[in-house]
Amino acid sequence: MTTARTPAITSEVIAIRPGPPLSGAVTVDGSKNAALPLLAATAALRRSVQLSNVPANDDVQAMLMLLQHAGHGVARQVGEPHTVLVRPTHGMHIAPEFHATAARIRASYYLVPALLAVHGRAVLPWPGGCRIGERGMEQHFKVYEAFGDRTLVNDHGYSVEAGESRTGSVSVMLPFRSRGASIAAMLRAVVSGRPLRLGQPNLSPEVISVLRALQAAGWETHADDRVLSLAPPASPPQEPVAWVVPGDKVEAGTLACAIATTRGNSRIEGVHSKDVAPMVAALRRLGVPVDAQQNALIIRAEGTRPTHQPLRAIASLSPGGLDADFEPALMALTLSMPGTHLFADAINPGRHGNLIPQLARLSANIHETSPTQCRLTGPQQLTGAGVEATDIRTGSALLIAGLTARGVTTLGGLEQLRRGHADLPTKLLALGADICEVTP
Repeated sequence: MTTARTPAITSEVIAIRPGPPLSGAVTVDGSKNAALPLLAATAALRRSVQLSNVPANDDVQAMLMLLQHAGHGVARQVGEPHTVLVRPTHGMHIAPEFHATAARIRASYYLVPALLAVHGRAVLPWPGGCRIGERGMEQHFKVYEAFGDRTLVNDHGYSVEAGESRTGSVSVMLPFRSRGASIAAMLRAVVSGRPLRLGQPNLSPEVISVLRALQAAGWETHADDRVLSLAPPASPPQEPVAWVVPGDKVEAGTLACAIATTRGNSRIEGVHSKDVAPMVAALRRLGVPVDAQQNALIIRAEGTRPTHQPLRAIASLSPGGLDADFEPALMALTLSMPGTHLFADAINPGRHGNLIPQLARLSANIHETSPTQCRLTGPQQLTGAGVEATDIRTGSALLIAGLTARGVTTLGGLEQLRRGHADLPTKLLALGADICEVTP
């Protein structure tokens, strides 16, 4: 029997109304935050790599374009749209479109090591992406300087020039657990062929996925809370390697919050339960029953009673901490949950400035105690209104809020949401959400 497929939502504005509890099963896409560094790693490795479970969101499409602009071969397998084969570049030419495309996404900085390997120099614009506060690149530059590279900055961007070829181990101590700098150090080690000892690394699932990919390519790897180490293979193999992008933990967490908000029962497939453990702990504290299986989450919120316990959602870079990208979805969920709940995100200092005014349009009462901290007391009755996805996570949180807001919520700015999710509204529609396209 063939299951009917939910039509994709393609408009730039959608309308959301309260409906029945969400139910059914849905599979998350591959993780954007893992796919971007893995694609950069294919370029740094300079071997043919087959990468599967590649999501179709706009940021990943931009990274694939960057690889092509830099001369890498990029092909999709027939009948497998989410599998990409990346072949190493042998040319020295960078297409004129490279810099304009690089300015669209933050993850363009992951390509510095690959550019150094081929050109000896990387010239890039300041990274784009979500406007959620100042997120500097100082730690990236310190990583490159540890390898003997020279960095220069100006108002338009930055350049990194490769230092003289050296041997021996490179040791770097990060002042905080930066995901971007951790991945930059790993890819720079791959390009130089030198062992790496990285102190105070970020150990998020996205970093671990790169570490495992390099291990599959023959590198010796180790990671614990104190140090991450890499050592190159004695004789680098040249045969192609195959990697898999892990399921999107943030999409899974967003869907879980949406299901819990409507008091529904649903199954979310394709995500490692370990990757969403902090989100599962937060849901359980709020009284949402979650069965965390190896590659699935089962939410059984129908007929359950909230615990009235306060939630402290503090974004953290520490191992096992709450990923900052989980916080907006939890904020939207707790608007329907009794208790006084605290939220803090010092990692992305501009995110609350995007999210809270949009939720206020839906009549949410959220008290900002500082630019990066706020608290709210639930449950609150939201009222539908016109809102805007000013960044990816604000858009997903507004989708959740609109599922219970009285009346109609219209959400614009879907081009922001599609940067991180191929089509999150369609997944909610498949679970029974009352979502429709708004035509001009």
